[in-house]
Amino acid sequence: QVQLVESGGGLVQAGGSLRLSCAASGRTLRSYAMGWFRQAPEEEREFVAGINWSGGSTYYADAVKGRFTISRDNAKNTMYLQMNSLKPEDTAVYYCAARSGPVSEAERLYDWWGQGTQVTVSS
Repeated sequence: QVQLVESGGGLVQAGGSLRLSCAASGRTLRSYAMGWFRQAPEEEREFVAGINWSGGSTYYADAVKGRFTISRDNAKNTMYLQMNSLKPEDTAVYYCAARSGPVSEAERLYDWWGQGTQVTVSS
């Protein structure tokens, strides 16, 4: 069993930055691929970024490519999402997730989820 807890969300003006963290407990994350997803009001949850177990491969949705950076520190059992040049359309609840397989954009393939952290970008 893996417990995931997100932090770092908040309110920021357009053009600003936030850094989200996802801390894991219960099991080491070293062997798991991880991802960030987000869900805006009345929208389906969507893939934002993913990272393989070593951190050597990263994947991004087109909407965030060049603005967001995913990383992980396996020694700290923590994953991060650095979000720069934020836009109002980035407003959503952001979730981290982990799975015992390769990175995937399909949320149904992830085994463990955090509770989410709210990110609000004002114009």
